[in-house]
Amino acid sequence: MKNLIKVVAVILLFSNSCFAASTLLADISLDEATKQIIEGTYNKVLGAQTELINGRTIYVIKVLTPDGRIQYYKIDAETGQLVS
Repeated sequence: MKNLIKVVAVILLFSNSCFAASTLLADISLDEATKQIIEGTYNKVLGAQTELINGRTIYVIKVLTPDGRIQYYKIDAETGQLVS
């Protein structure tokens, strides 16, 4: 019985990690999203990261604008669209 509980616990842990990994899979990469933000501008990327917001994978990209301001852009990883 103890072995059965251990096996079930391992299966549950593994299935949760697989689910978490699959939710972070995206149709565009973080690199592609970053290039999308700076393409045709003089913005400088200061950082970029992936976040899970309301069940959606969102890329958050921090840029320095030519006039010295810091702006954050959010890109939906599935659609590649800018999120407000």
